Amino acid sequence: MPLGVSSITMYNWRKLSEDDREYVLNERKARQFPWHAPPHFKYEGEKSFIITAACFEHKPIIGASSERMAAFEADLLKVSQRFSTCVFAWCVLPNHYHLLLRTARIAELLKRLGKLHGSSSFSWNGKDGTRGRKVWYRAVERSMRSERHFFASLNYVNNNAVKHGYAEKWQDWPYSSAKHYLDSVGSERASDIWRQYPVLDYGKDWDPA
Repeated sequence: MPLGVSSITMYNWRKLSEDDREYVLNERKARQFPWHAPPHFKYEGEKSFIITAACFEHKPIIGASSERMAAFEADLLKVSQRFSTCVFAWCVLPNHYHLLLRTARIAELLKRLGKLHGSSSFSWNGKDGTRGRKVWYRAVERSMRSERHFFASLNYVNNNAVKHGYAEKWQDWPYSSAKHYLDSVGSERASDIWRQYPVLDYGKDWDPA
């Protein structure tokens, strides 16, 4: 299998052959993972995580308006800051978001993000006249394995709007930590970190287009 069993998302699933789907399901059953959802592991102590959540079928529901984008970014940061000791980076795009943070309360945070997804879905569907529409497809957390993993993740999140063609420069995208990061560390230090910890093909199998 080209993808780890724990990294299969609904987007990858649709590209798999019937044989590969059977393989993934059998592996999930054997490891007691949810059959069609990303597993959430138990962690002890404070750790750094990258968290990703996407709109169902990549639909740009968050990006219906600049007001919606800004309000959701504010709500997301409020929840993240409540359940973490530090939010290092974030990026909200029209159809998904990323967070890089440190917490000892990852289970509580994921539960609260689920509630945020539910409340935002209800609000947006009411405003859009689309009651019953599925807005979100869960959230996935990945713990940082090393300093290199952390800084590559930091670069990845700050660069995400550029990666997906929403901005030419980091600081041009208003719904992210990029400008705060550049103001904090300076462009020279940010460039050094970018060169030292390149993104390369980071996230290509799980980041929505």
